[in-house]
Amino acid sequence: MERGSSGEIAEEFNGLLRDPEVRAIIAHDGGQTALGYLDLIDFEAITADPKPILGYSDISLLHLVLYARTGLVGFHTDVATPGLGGHWQTAPAAAQAVLEKLYSTLLTSDEAIGALPVTPSWECWRAGRAEGRLIGGVINRIVFAQATPFALPLERFDGAVLFWEEMGGQASYLWNYLQVLRHCGILDRISGMVVGVPHAIEGIEGPDSSPTLPEIVLDVLGDRDIPVLGNVEFGHAGPNLPMPVGIRVALDAQQRTLSLLEPAVRPHAMTGPVG
Repeated sequence: MERGSSGEIAEEFNGLLRDPEVRAIIAHDGGQTALGYLDLIDFEAITADPKPILGYSDISLLHLVLYARTGLVGFHTDVATPGLGGHWQTAPAAAQAVLEKLYSTLLTSDEAIGALPVTPSWECWRAGRAEGRLIGGVINRIVFAQATPFALPLERFDGAVLFWEEMGGQASYLWNYLQVLRHCGILDRISGMVVGVPHAIEGIEGPDSSPTLPEIVLDVLGDRDIPVLGNVEFGHAGPNLPMPVGIRVALDAQQRTLSLLEPAVRPHAMTGPVG
């Protein structure tokens, strides 16, 4: 798909959306193509037969746009090749078992997951509690999405818990992306923030980095009194905890907990809970 034209990619994607036998779509990888075919997506097919779409990186753009246009819950989870076929294979067996149970429950059960499993890497960057809809993805894709006609209306960020991660580039890029979110009013509307483990960001990795990622985030947030939970395992650093775009969550940064309060799928007549 990565080598195809925007029209070819859209045709393949729409074919999967329209096929009643396809009950979920897992991205092979991310890439740089989603911006080219947003205006070619068959949104009516999604509304007629919603199905889970899994992936991160460039797929973040799809999650945000499809949620904006159709209300489809997008699963910011591992992609097939570098994720399920890569990061998962290097994880300890116990961690793999936890992830398998999480993914299976999230995609097949009409019960809420509850608290996601906490690890020692999670950090409280600003204490507090929040409850709201989970919205986010790769931070540069959030910025890109908001610059298109497919952007989430700003009011959809009211009370939301914003999650984001990033791969590559420099610390100054993150600062600038956060400033864009500030300027467009998103940071004034959200009730909480969850930041993923950064991956290959020049200037913030290593014990002597200055400023640190928490310092960058808190600098841009200023006096906005919202809880911030950092260094959570989702995104390019992998393997990913699932982050379903659009469902309600409860965040307690000081206690380092993030709980999924709603199921992410609903029953389908053909196969059970899938869409």
